[in-house]
Amino acid sequence: MLTSHRKQAILAALKRDGQVVAKTLSEVFGVSEDTIRRDLRELAVDGLLQRVHGGALPSSPAAGDFVQRQQISTDAKSAIARKAATLIAPGQVVLFDGGTTCVELARHLPPSLQATVVTHSPSVAVALVDHPGIEVVLIGGRLFKHSIVTVGAAAIEAIGHIRADTYFMGVTGVHPTEGLSTGDLEEAYVKRALVARAAEVVVLASAEKLNAASPYVIAEATAATMLVVEGDTPEAVTDPFAALGIAILRA
Repeated sequence: MLTSHRKQAILAALKRDGQVVAKTLSEVFGVSEDTIRRDLRELAVDGLLQRVHGGALPSSPAAGDFVQRQQISTDAKSAIARKAATLIAPGQVVLFDGGTTCVELARHLPPSLQATVVTHSPSVAVALVDHPGIEVVLIGGRLFKHSIVTVGAAAIEAIGHIRADTYFMGVTGVHPTEGLSTGDLEEAYVKRALVARAAEVVVLASAEKLNAASPYVIAEATAATMLVVEGDTPEAVTDPFAALGIAILRA
């Protein structure tokens, strides 16, 4: 089999099964595991999959920059944001991640809500400028222009002084065994710091993020208290998360 044909077959298996294992692929194609690992490396360089120990997972299309991500699953993000907004009670202190779904969440907060939103996202802060009852605390630091969020030591230092009721997390990958992940190392550190400062962690996960992986791990999947997913997400996809004790909320 030509290398190009083998790669297409690998991608087809990945789409069908949600993951591929190098050892199994080597047996199926009658080639060495080294050959399969080379194929996986090259496919990963092309952004077509994410390598993990022993094989590969789908690469999240949500790893693009902020402008690109605004065009992905817009209706789903709006529905997820609307449902997530119902989780915020009056008087709470909540952490909002950066990302397009969290901006939508800010826009869906009811006008009567009195609460405090702490965020490292200027986009979220601007979305709340005209909200009469929301106190906004903007975390400073170096602006990471790809995602329009602040990162770095200054951001992590400021986060360490906050105790929040809930952290609404945006990710690019959510997987029951490979955990919560994102496409930038500094963002991963900031998200990890935010996880540590909240009593509950709610992950906003549209379909393209589920069972996908990105290069930088934020935390194990069990760091999430709840996943907010699209209403038509199959139970076969959510059951592995529910088995870990993570609540599933459908939009």
